[in-house]
Amino acid sequence: MNRLSFLGETPTEALRNAQIECGEDAIVISTKKIVNANGYNKDMYEIVVAIEDEEVQKNLELTKTAIAKATIEVEQIKAEPIKAQVYDYKEEILKMQSLLEQVQKTLWKPKSQLYDLLIPPEFIDIYTIFEKNEFDSEMTYTIMKKTIKELPVSLKSNQKKVNDFFKLVLRRVIPIKMEQPLRKEQRKIMMMVGPTGVGKTTTISKLAARFAYKMEQNHKVGVITLDSFRVGAIEQLQAYTNIMRLPLEIVKKPEDLTEALLRLKNCSYIFIDTAGSSQYDIDKIELINEYRKHVEELPIEKTLVLPSNVKHSDLMEIYKNYSILDIDNLIFTKLDETKSFGNVISFSHKTKKSITYFSIGQNVPDDLIAADASFLIDCFMNNECSKEI
Repeated sequence: MNRLSFLGETPTEALRNAQIECGEDAIVISTKKIVNANGYNKDMYEIVVAIEDEEVQKNLELTKTAIAKATIEVEQIKAEPIKAQVYDYKEEILKMQSLLEQVQKTLWKPKSQLYDLLIPPEFIDIYTIFEKNEFDSEMTYTIMKKTIKELPVSLKSNQKKVNDFFKLVLRRVIPIKMEQPLRKEQRKIMMMVGPTGVGKTTTISKLAARFAYKMEQNHKVGVITLDSFRVGAIEQLQAYTNIMRLPLEIVKKPEDLTEALLRLKNCSYIFIDTAGSSQYDIDKIELINEYRKHVEELPIEKTLVLPSNVKHSDLMEIYKNYSILDIDNLIFTKLDETKSFGNVISFSHKTKKSITYFSIGQNVPDDLIAADASFLIDCFMNNECSKEI
């Protein structure tokens, strides 16, 4: 009898190798585990079998035949082009990743952790727009909940109608004061207040040019400046009024404001420029209030000029300290310097103060438009302010 040894990673595999080579008549003599078998660098199992000499020769012949056949098949495969189908695991992984991201977007997780709202798949794109615009979380929750509840099921499958519905909801929360033509013998006085660098002087120049030259009817316009603190402030305004041939009054004491307004009594529109200051410089704000108190009997609109490119909390802080001036309206500047407009909408809604104008660039007098909810919503939806009005 002849003894032959066969290896396998398991005893079963070793036995199967022995049976393939020697047939079912092979007699198993021993089975043992070989630690770190040579050539394998891992544990293997050895089975030793015994077979008759005839069986050995027969099996050897069968093995040679099998090897020869396999060799011919390999050569044929080499000669033919490979047509193996490769499974694209990368594509499947990307699909799974996309699905996970979609699920993640639907879960409402505001920082406050006060709410738990599941965003339907058809609202994911809108929800993403709210997030990009850094919209106030409480208002986002309220709007989403209201829309999920009120939007008819038949409209939810149409993305355009979903967007239109959200635009309608936003339109309802944006307070806008429409520009109205003056009646005969009527005049309008606007006092511009706000922090340093928001563009009050430039905005006044744009408004002065708008009513003096750009409307259907040209009006008499006068300008007053109370800003004697900032270097070059008077010179800047004087340069604009000289170009437009408009009267400019320079007032340095609160008691002189009444006389300046009397000198401009023939003007239909009067714009008052004030000194800009930090919202934390209460003394400067109180000084502006002194000017206001001296003309308290006159119908003067106090307009808070704000930059649109600061966060909601900063806008609220500015408003809090300037509110001693009895703010009537808002003007937002620098819309061209931001891609996030949620702060503008949520701030105006929370303060209940109407927006009157938008400044969308530095060009005088062109880059100023009368406030319009549709324009602001388009900026919001597109994450960009368009100058094509």
